[in-house]
Amino acid sequence: MSRSYDCADEEERTKGIADAASTVRRGELVVLPTDTVYGIGADAFSPAAVSGLLGAKGRGRDMPPPVLVGSVRAAQALIEDLGTRGQDLIEEFWPGPLTIVCAATPSLSWDLGDTKGTVAVRMPMHPVALELLKEVGPMAVSSANLSGSPAATTAEQAAEQLGDRVSVYLDGGPCADSVPSTIVDLTYAVPRVLRAGAIPVDRLRAVCGTVIGLSRPVGRPEPSSEEAAAEPGEDGTAVPPTSPQAGAEGAAPAETGSGEGARGTEERRKPGEG
Repeated sequence: MSRSYDCADEEERTKGIADAASTVRRGELVVLPTDTVYGIGADAFSPAAVSGLLGAKGRGRDMPPPVLVGSVRAAQALIEDLGTRGQDLIEEFWPGPLTIVCAATPSLSWDLGDTKGTVAVRMPMHPVALELLKEVGPMAVSSANLSGSPAATTAEQAAEQLGDRVSVYLDGGPCADSVPSTIVDLTYAVPRVLRAGAIPVDRLRAVCGTVIGLSRPVGRPEPSSEEAAAEPGEDGTAVPPTSPQAGAEGAAPAETGSGEGARGTEERRKPGEG
C-alpha cells in the first residue's frame, strides 16, 4: 500500500523524508518533486531497484535513467571526466535545470542499463528533492509516468499512473514549470546540446563559448510523427537513445549553423525514436 506525504506541512515533510529514505534503502521506489516535473526514483547503486524503476514505467534497459545528486561532490564521484567546460557549467547552473552527460567513473558498482560508459547527472533545485538526495545519496530518477504518457506535474497525476508500484509519494505541490532540463553532452571536445530546455543555448555559450545547439524553442511543443514516442526523463530530463546515455524515449534533433557540427551530430544519431 502506497503512502503519501504533504510536504507543505513541516511535520508531514519530516515524516515523509524519513520514510522515503528508508524506502529507497530497501530497494523500493519513491516519487519526489523536482524543479521541473515529478520523478520516480530508486537507489542508483541497487541494480534490482533500477530494474524495478524501469519495469514500473514500462521501459527497457536501452533507456537507462539519469541520476540526481544532492551535491556537486556527489556528482564528481560519479564522473570520470567533466571535459573542458563541465566545471564551469556546474558552477553557473547547479543546482538547477541542467543535465550533463559525461564519461562515468569506471569503478562504480552499479547497473543503470545500457549506458555505454556514460552517465547523465543533474543536481535539482528543489528543497524536498535535495533533502532526500543528501540523505540517501545518488538516485536513478525518471519522469513519474508510464512510458509514452505525459510527465506528471503533481503527485496526484503520478499516483494515477504508477499506483502501488511506488511505495512513497512526496507531495510538493504542483510543479512551478514543466519545461524540462537542458541536456548537454560533454563527451565531445565541444559541448553539444542534446535537448533544448529551461536553460537556453545563449546562456550556455556565455559560459562555454562555443556550444553546438538546437534551434527548437524551449517548451513542450506537439511532437512530430517521428517524435510521437518521445517523453521527458526523470525530472523532465531526458537523453536521446542515440546518445551514450539513453535516458528517455527521444529528443529534439540537433541543428547548428556549423557544417562540421551538423555532420558530427548526424554521425552520432542513428535510426530510432526521436
